[in-house]
Amino acid sequence: MAADGIAGTVRTTVETEPLPSVERHPGLQGRANEAHALADQLRRLIRLAVSIAPSPQETEEMTAQLAAVADRMERHVPDVPLPRYAPAEEGPSGGALVDDSMPFDLTVGRFNPLALPVRLTADPPKALGHGIFNVAYEGAPGCVHGGALAATFDIVFSAANTIAGSSGPTVRLGLRYRRPTLINEETLFEGWVTRATDRRVFSEGHIIQGGIVTVEAEGEFAIFERSDVDRMAAGRRTAFDDAMRRVRD
Repeated sequence: MAADGIAGTVRTTVETEPLPSVERHPGLQGRANEAHALADQLRRLIRLAVSIAPSPQETEEMTAQLAAVADRMERHVPDVPLPRYAPAEEGPSGGALVDDSMPFDLTVGRFNPLALPVRLTADPPKALGHGIFNVAYEGAPGCVHGGALAATFDIVFSAANTIAGSSGPTVRLGLRYRRPTLINEETLFEGWVTRATDRRVFSEGHIIQGGIVTVEAEGEFAIFERSDVDRMAAGRRTAFDDAMRRVRD
């Protein structure tokens, strides 16, 4: 995931990173790079909104400008909601394929401005999450909010479970906060499967920051058949595609 930089550098060029999975998403076809750049700027706005103290007049002026942009965007919301998942890509499980397949995911969706600044990679049998949390994710002064860390572990464990061939919804997630995890610092999440049964998969992991473990985590997940998840996702994509065809006709 291309997270907003600490210094908030303005991006004036469109991201050129190839996005084969999301390019097949019906809401992103032909505009994935541009939509990615838009999400990056919205992430920047979120960070700035909790970091600035302009005059009341400037605040009012900026609010009016943003409201005009929001009104313009509102006109492009389809009657049928966009699909949440991109068509699955053949290849190794976990890693980049996990976040590519969920472009609007709350935790790692690169097209969701609310998503955590975490990029997933696969190092079998481990799933890794890399990121730098800025002030928008601050809890205690100078520290990453524990809820943001828990949400990240949820998706890192999901990626690890997928690598192991056992995926499904979260049943239980536990964290032990050993020491503060700092904002504006490189942060590495590691997750791996410890055991699996016919109905459950169990995972463990930790956060490493500056060579020190700051958080330990463990999770329990129910096992779902991948075909069931694919069937639900395909149903929503079909509804959206049908609606778009009716509009064009």
